Amino acid sequence: MAARQLLTGRLALVTGGGSGIGRAVCQALAHEGAKVVVADRNENAARSTLDTLLQVNQNKHVMKLVDVSQSQSVHNLFSSISHQLSQVPDIVVNSAGITQDALISDLTEQMFDDVLLVNLKGTFLITQAACKLMVSEKIQDGSLINISSIVGKVGNIGQCNYAASKAGVVGLTKSVAKEVAKYGIRCNAIMPGFIDTPMIGTIPEKVIEYFKKQTPLARQGKPEDVAEACLFLASPKSSYITGEVIEVTGGIFM
Repeated sequence: MAARQLLTGRLALVTGGGSGIGRAVCQALAHEGAKVVVADRNENAARSTLDTLLQVNQNKHVMKLVDVSQSQSVHNLFSSISHQLSQVPDIVVNSAGITQDALISDLTEQMFDDVLLVNLKGTFLITQAACKLMVSEKIQDGSLINISSIVGKVGNIGQCNYAASKAGVVGLTKSVAKEVAKYGIRCNAIMPGFIDTPMIGTIPEKVIEYFKKQTPLARQGKPEDVAEACLFLASPKSSYITGEVIEVTGGIFM
């Protein structure tokens, strides 16, 4: 008899699911039996991820368009999920994020606001909506997972806005964890290091090589490395873990 998959019967919502870490998370959760909602503002990217999931199994995986920075869009997302799937997501991964890099002297107010809107406000809006539904539906084993960044801990040249947003995600995570624990809902964060995703495509190769040399494990991370940590936090194997931050960095800045 085949072993029971870790997430059979669970519904997972993954924002930023169209590419990079978000796509790898969708695939990891689907491999363990979860139905997955691939949420992204890029329709083609979301559909591409969905196609990969349908090759994994025939669960009712779906894709949804969302702008996580807009409350109405977030409301429409959850309403659409409820209407189509008649199920509340009990795993929510906030992976949507953007960068707009510049030195502090050149960073515009709009660049700062844009990054905070997606990375921090977007995480707040999705988390708030998910918490309300989980509590109202009496979900007893909900798991909220927020993707932060090691940059939110140590900073990075040219990323004041990004670092501030990702540090904020950690504070949000720890506060939410304290509020929802009494309902059986857990909230944790992951801090990826320098992961090979489209987001770092603008970083010069010499900078990437520098960070590789500074990393004890001597390689750049893969989206799958972060996805496996998400799978652990989504599953019953982490049932006594909440309010924590897991660094997936290969040991850099430890």
